[in-house]
Amino acid sequence: MNQSTSRQYLFAADILLDSGWHKNKTLVIENGVITDITDDRPADAVIANGPVIPGMVNCHSHAFQRGFAGFSEQGSESKDSFWTWRKIMYKFVDHISPEQAKIIARQLYIEMLKAGYTRVAEFHYLHHDPQGNPYPQLSTMARSVFDAASDAGIGMTMLPVLYRFSGFGPAEPTHGQRRFINSIAQFNQLVSECFDYAKSLTNANVGIAPHSLRAVDLPSLQAAVQHLKDLDANAPVHIHIAEQMQEVNDCLQHYQKRPVQWLLDNMDVDQHWCLIHATHINHRELQGIADAGAIAGICPTTEANLGDGIFPTEEFLDVGGQLAIGSDSHISVSATEELRLLEYAQRLQKQQRAVLANSTTPSVGRNLWQHSAKGGALSTSSNTGVIAIGRQADLLVLDAEKLRLYAGGSDYRMDSFIFACASNAVRDVMVAGQWVIDDYQHAQQQQSADDFATVIEQLSAGS
Repeated sequence: MNQSTSRQYLFAADILLDSGWHKNKTLVIENGVITDITDDRPADAVIANGPVIPGMVNCHSHAFQRGFAGFSEQGSESKDSFWTWRKIMYKFVDHISPEQAKIIARQLYIEMLKAGYTRVAEFHYLHHDPQGNPYPQLSTMARSVFDAASDAGIGMTMLPVLYRFSGFGPAEPTHGQRRFINSIAQFNQLVSECFDYAKSLTNANVGIAPHSLRAVDLPSLQAAVQHLKDLDANAPVHIHIAEQMQEVNDCLQHYQKRPVQWLLDNMDVDQHWCLIHATHINHRELQGIADAGAIAGICPTTEANLGDGIFPTEEFLDVGGQLAIGSDSHISVSATEELRLLEYAQRLQKQQRAVLANSTTPSVGRNLWQHSAKGGALSTSSNTGVIAIGRQADLLVLDAEKLRLYAGGSDYRMDSFIFACASNAVRDVMVAGQWVIDDYQHAQQQQSADDFATVIEQLSAGS
């Protein structure tokens, strides 16, 4: 499905626009952006092989963690938890080189594209060498991840992570965190370097990610956000928050406030902020996130894998909250699985069905896909999330042959795709007007898989 001209035409018999499903539309795409949507069908139009839907944004990724998926499922202590899992993760990162980080990230990003993600927000905190010393160029590891995204063809929102302490107090960093730690001056330099590097790429932007309230204090949080906003007033800010009850209790003890409430009271949280997990929040905090216009970044498969808990999704949507989804630790890399689990967790908790539908969009699948794609675009300050004139041409072509075996028609198509289809139905993927997945295939997939397998062997031998 290759076209070399700067203008191209894509004809879709069925296409999901912001207003719903439409038939027989042609997208006019110039320099990666949709410039028109017409009823005409030019002779040189590419004909989509199935229904066309917006690409999904992955709002939360730690790329290097894809390398130890499967290594952390054996019980290591009498009561396994997020905190015991973290010890395994720290051990794994001890020896990763910049080249190995690139190979891991490239493999992950190819998997993301195949799974329906067209952009990723990379919550990147593996900064320094294995001894914890800064590389001569602070952004060395970040550049490896940037390059991996460019090679794979996925859109990149780089979020360098500010990590200063091991806990409230502040507590001194642990040995396992030595590769993460930066002073404020170092961190701001790192962010500036990432901005400079992103300018050389065609589909990348930069924000920041203060790791968590336990890893930053108020002065460092304020200084980092101010430096970012001086560079780009609309740049995104992501933060882990209220993921575990231990974090909530520690925050209450230190600040006499719950994490989300403290953040809302002390920072100018707005639509450029994405609060990752926010699992353990009360109604006041839930309403506060929605009122601020901030995005809740939910990662259902990782939150289930780590035993975090269940985000109050229905209540958040009911007060006008906006959410996005991410694959976080990459125990699973599947946009449909994240959305399916997001809904199923609500069903199990509330003992009812079709919880995350509404009167306007009774299809749970369509409601979740469109809402999350838009939220993901907001969380990355990217011109994506919906198929519309003026938006970047990030889209998926679903496999009509697979979908015809399930409930069909516009009322049921997205429900079948997310809840019923037994195998991946993302056939073709376009990012910024370029086809990066063609008939389920990526041009680099075999070489990437071979390189990745070699790296896993190397890291396993060294651990």
